[in-house]
Amino acid sequence: MTKRFIIGWLVVASALTSSVFAQQPTGALGRIKAAKAINVAYSADSLPFSVKGPDNQPAGYSIDLCKRVIAQIGRTVGEPDLKVNWIAGTTPQRLDMIATGKADLECANTTQTLGRLANVDFSSLIFLDAGGVILRSDSNINKLADLSGKKIAVLKGTTTEARLRAALDRALVNATVVPINDANEGIALVESGGADAYAGDKIKLVGLIAQAKDPMKFRMPADDLSFEPYAMALPRNDSALRLEVNRALTQIYLSGEIAQIFNQWFGALGSPSGLLAAMYLLYSIPQ
Repeated sequence: MTKRFIIGWLVVASALTSSVFAQQPTGALGRIKAAKAINVAYSADSLPFSVKGPDNQPAGYSIDLCKRVIAQIGRTVGEPDLKVNWIAGTTPQRLDMIATGKADLECANTTQTLGRLANVDFSSLIFLDAGGVILRSDSNINKLADLSGKKIAVLKGTTTEARLRAALDRALVNATVVPINDANEGIALVESGGADAYAGDKIKLVGLIAQAKDPMKFRMPADDLSFEPYAMALPRNDSALRLEVNRALTQIYLSGEIAQIFNQWFGALGSPSGLLAAMYLLYSIPQ
């Protein structure tokens, strides 16, 4: 065996080895491949986006999107039958799971904000909503100014809480904000008179009213408190994972699957708004 042959063989072997290592997934994808499992944070009480169903399995609009994203990740890492560990939590808990590596992906109704981008990344947008309030049907509250001297329940640590406080300050409305931990607690407080209003994302408020024993006891004014762009929270600085998540979302938006998913969870509300339809188009990333 000549020296030239040995050197040539080593060069080829080195190139092949480098190619194999280059193809191995890293970051979250590498962890997922090694474990043959993915940890997903979700909300157990955010119907119609994300909720724990009667079979103790998550369900909802965001969950349906998430399952397709997980399938794409499985194909990418060569593990089409990934085990999914669903972990329920509040918004602050879910974001902390992503930031600390306890979860690889977050699927619920989480608003993307600049403040949150300091700790986590986000996928392409998956929904657009606005903040509002639930009132008793016999309430005389019709606008923000009417909340002066009233108690407003809101989920602790959410963008709705921050934007509610800011809106009240701007309007010089002296209302008492009551932070709570559970959406069902909010509507119960309104029903019992323990709070005059419960603030939250409008689509979720519609779901709470629909689930109430007597939906006719409640109403929701038309005024918006805030703008809420939803996305899936992801680990920071992991472009490979974000690429596969956005690749899956693009496929959903372009294939028409999004219409089926939307109709299943929001069909009673009609078709997607012009703004939401435009969002689906704008976040269909070309190849």
